[in-house]
Amino acid sequence: MEICLVGGAVRDQLLGLDVKDHDWVVVGATPEQMRQQGYRPVGKDFPVFINPDTGEEYALARTERKSGHGYQGFTFHTDPSVTLEEDLYRRDLTINAMAIRSDGTLVDPYQGQKDLKAGVLRHISAAFAEDPLRVLRVARFAARFYPLGFSIAPETLSLMQQISASGELEHLSAERVWSEFERSLQGEFPVVFLQCLDKSHALEKLLAELQAIDWDDANTIIKRLNALSPSSEQRFALICQLAFQQPNHQPELEAFCKRLKAPKRFQQAATDLVQWHNVLASFDMQSPSTRWKLIKSLKLLRQPERLDCLLSPTLALHPEAPEDLDKKLSALLQRMGQVSAAHWAKQGIQGKALGDAMEQAYLSLAEEF
Repeated sequence: MEICLVGGAVRDQLLGLDVKDHDWVVVGATPEQMRQQGYRPVGKDFPVFINPDTGEEYALARTERKSGHGYQGFTFHTDPSVTLEEDLYRRDLTINAMAIRSDGTLVDPYQGQKDLKAGVLRHISAAFAEDPLRVLRVARFAARFYPLGFSIAPETLSLMQQISASGELEHLSAERVWSEFERSLQGEFPVVFLQCLDKSHALEKLLAELQAIDWDDANTIIKRLNALSPSSEQRFALICQLAFQQPNHQPELEAFCKRLKAPKRFQQAATDLVQWHNVLASFDMQSPSTRWKLIKSLKLLRQPERLDCLLSPTLALHPEAPEDLDKKLSALLQRMGQVSAAHWAKQGIQGKALGDAMEQAYLSLAEEF
């Protein structure tokens, strides 16, 4: 039995990047041997085990055969006779098909190290086209390694286009599509991810609503946003704004988020930005009633975090907006937060009259802004 470090951990180590996750392949072992050594089985489709000391995954070496549609349409074969090279052959890209043996020897049967040095994302075999999820994965790797100058090999892009034309993408679940999309949003280049999907003809199949984006404008604006240390939600909101643009497109935006099964906080960030970015960017030029309408509609007195999420994408869209907009708004919200119903209640004012009095106080503060 031999345990080898494989995949992304080897790739990132060779690139000099921080290695966050370790994946291990066990060659020459049976499930029973793994259990006897204390590993906890978790795999359903093929034997994967958890190391009780580290919590890391250890998978038995395996081969696979296409047996159905989609990324789950595979039959896996595990056996002590499966070699490390056979296990690596089933992986997606050459740069992900390297291993380090227990003695420190690098195993690179498909020239992954050569492609690392050349900055090329290249498939290993024609079997690449059997898994539609690989279109999204390659696009995500292209975005992640974009600063390092990586590009997709022409023959690999051709296979990605072949997958898009085959109808296999339709078998991807919304959860899997969102998972890959969200992971791209964690980096600075989600637009590159979308551009790669566009070039592979997958965008029209999976995220057709985003085809309206002007890529040159998007890259310029996302660069400004990245300078503000944004969250994934803020990047998603900005991309949605570039696609849907006008407040009257809210129904389409909501339908897009629902179909994609985006978490509520992502949908909220996107709908807030599409509806309010123009008003927020020109807040000092708006009427008191419009200023108060924004604050009231977004419930900023109770949920100030919505302003935090809205502000950075707005500033990226409107570089001409006042630099101290956030400080002025924070000060205004703080003053509004000091408005208390108790002041009027002591005077015997109740019901609608009390609500009107507080409304007028908020409007007065908005006018002073």
